[in-house]
Amino acid sequence: MLRYRAEFDAEVTFTDGGDLSARRFQVDVPHADVTEAEITERLIALLAPRPVDRARLSAVRVFGEPAVIPGPRRARTRFVELSHVIRDGLTTYPGLPAPQISHYLSHAESRDRYAPGTEFSIDRISMVGNTGTYLDSPFHRYADGTDLAGLPLERLAELPAVVVRTAGGPRGVTAETLGQVDVAGRAVLLHTGGDRHWATRDYAVNAPYLTREGAQDLVDRGAALVGIDAVNIDDISAQAHGERPAHSLLLAAGIPIVEHLTNLAALPVHGFRFTATPPRVAGFGTFPVRAYATVPA
Repeated sequence: MLRYRAEFDAEVTFTDGGDLSARRFQVDVPHADVTEAEITERLIALLAPRPVDRARLSAVRVFGEPAVIPGPRRARTRFVELSHVIRDGLTTYPGLPAPQISHYLSHAESRDRYAPGTEFSIDRISMVGNTGTYLDSPFHRYADGTDLAGLPLERLAELPAVVVRTAGGPRGVTAETLGQVDVAGRAVLLHTGGDRHWATRDYAVNAPYLTREGAQDLVDRGAALVGIDAVNIDDISAQAHGERPAHSLLLAAGIPIVEHLTNLAALPVHGFRFTATPPRVAGFGTFPVRAYATVPA
């Protein structure tokens, strides 16, 4: 789409005295076949309210240029990192193997494969899906549940989100605690403070968790995703006898879970969006994510 402009030199005399000279002056015109008289009328209109006695144009040319169509203004946002860094040998969950990170092909080893000055690193990682900050799909709990490849992006990206702050309170996040929070269609992030013990022996000791009643409340009220900054969304102490009610209820309802979040203290309680997207791996239930929030600046 083109817009048209006329460029010209002008000598203008005003009725109330004085004159004006212009070189390569430009005005917008409606089409390429505009006449000099029409261009003069537009110049006189631009000079109003000064009354013009005479206007003489010269060196007139009309040209087209691409029109700039303004789009909607994008609100300014800032990004908040909510994931832990995965490093070689880092233990995420007690009893599960740490990731092993190595080179399949190092920069130095690649040099004889490419032109002088060109080199690449191709890296290898061996790990279980439960490494770092990760997302659980229903397949993690149920053999016939949706796997990572089947999760729709609508359940993972740019979700309106809320933070429920329970740090310093009881270990179990209850339905009563959640009762005053609007969770329908939102990512519900449980800020328990459990991440302060990340990568230490204390991380799994008396860790915060979501109670059975709390999980059922989130299911009943239509939460879109649930995350926690602790070792597990369930109680993993010996007193729990291996039961996993939060996993069972949330994943049966198709609600993804993100565990081992961090930095939730940097978020407002509401008014932001949350994203945690794993790769589309078929036949896989859990995988690390780059979890982050977008917050209005």
